[in-house]
Amino acid sequence: MKDLRNEDAPILEALNRYKSMRVLPFDVPGHKRGKGNPELTEFLGEKCLTIDVNSMKPLDNLCHPVSVIKDAEELAAKAFGAKHAFFMVNGTTSAVQAMVMSVCKKGEKIIMPRNVHRSAINTLILSGATPVYVNPGTNKEIGIPLGMSVKDVEKAILENRDAKAVLINNPTYYGICSNLKAITDLAHKYGMKVLVDEAHGTHFYFSDKLPMSAMEAGADMAAVSMHKTGGSLTQSSLLLINNDVNKGYVHQIINLTQTTSASYLLLSSLDISRRNLALNGDKIVDRIIELAEYAREEVNKLGGYYAYSKELIDNDAVYDFDITKLSICTLGIGLAGIEVYSILRDDYDIQIEFGDLGNILAIISVGDEDLAIERLVSSLYDVKRLYAKDGAGMLDHEYINPEVVLTPQEAFYSEKESIPIEKSEGNICSEFVMCYPPGIPILAPGERITKEILEYIDYAKLKGCSLTGTEDEKIEFINVVKR
Repeated sequence: MKDLRNEDAPILEALNRYKSMRVLPFDVPGHKRGKGNPELTEFLGEKCLTIDVNSMKPLDNLCHPVSVIKDAEELAAKAFGAKHAFFMVNGTTSAVQAMVMSVCKKGEKIIMPRNVHRSAINTLILSGATPVYVNPGTNKEIGIPLGMSVKDVEKAILENRDAKAVLINNPTYYGICSNLKAITDLAHKYGMKVLVDEAHGTHFYFSDKLPMSAMEAGADMAAVSMHKTGGSLTQSSLLLINNDVNKGYVHQIINLTQTTSASYLLLSSLDISRRNLALNGDKIVDRIIELAEYAREEVNKLGGYYAYSKELIDNDAVYDFDITKLSICTLGIGLAGIEVYSILRDDYDIQIEFGDLGNILAIISVGDEDLAIERLVSSLYDVKRLYAKDGAGMLDHEYINPEVVLTPQEAFYSEKESIPIEKSEGNICSEFVMCYPPGIPILAPGERITKEILEYIDYAKLKGCSLTGTEDEKIEFINVVKR
């Protein structure tokens, strides 16, 4: 077995060797190392285009790695404490798909929180698996869904002993963590696999000051967005497997949906970012924590805003909190989060991660500096001074318990009709309605449309949320199961 060190970057090294070989390309991509598209080469740079190459013997093949990609994946598994790590170039969406489809076949049950990312419910449409939703707790004061309580998960397990797996968010978009270890142990006690959506938890693996990671908790699989907080290029992720999960079978599932033309820009970014985290991760995360804690303290001095943290912990639906997340409730200044989001973007040239009906989220990373934090805080002060108003009539909650009538697959592929959304109450939805980001569905296929949901959608439209998911781009009509 090859002696691999954290300092190694097998894919990067192979690409550098390839560049020195002066290979004459008669393969794809057709731009032929940028020569066929000067405008693109000028925009992205010659260095970038010369490594936008096809799979070949010296560079390995992501569909069946035997050399440098295999080595890079082994190093990633070591860095993240996993049995194996798969490099994913279709985003964490494809990692979530692979997790669920590896353990659940058509008609089999999976227990999951209802505030999952749309990718998890999309997988149910593809696979035909049946969801058993655990409704998350809700903090009405700040308007966010929380994690799953162990008691609620246990109830779902006992009522659905034939379920194949439990899926857990770690953390949620807002930084909320469930009791991952207790839920993992409980699921394993009843013979169920544990799948963890760690899209926003890459950094958990590199600091003992943060919540527990999926691999540390003993989970079976985890989908990790390296590009979100790990430093790699957008769309590059990892799928980690653990315990007795069958590596070969999971790889077959991945190859059902992942591209056969893997981008070496994405693969090399995973390799380089893994090396950086393995060597310097603790220092990187310490710096992020320092910036986030300072930002939280300064925002809370402004009044009106509430940048929340570990004080939310109740050892139940909020078991832990990711202190690198700068999640801020805006209800105290009488503005929806999406309104503050838009003002910051349009008037101050500040692009934050998202705004919903009560909160904003600013992602803090090692790429930030003190001056950037100062600019954000001073802009939030300005927004409060210029735009704050009475908060009467603000929506007081974020999560609506769904009434599930059909499985997502049954509803999505059923005979359907398009009707005005204002006249859809009582019907069964056959498509998604969601605010994006964060991409958590307000309505998912198979759920009954209620008056409360329609009022929520109207309010979201009024406040300027970007609604997506329906065939109708204006969200004026909605597809429902034909009666």
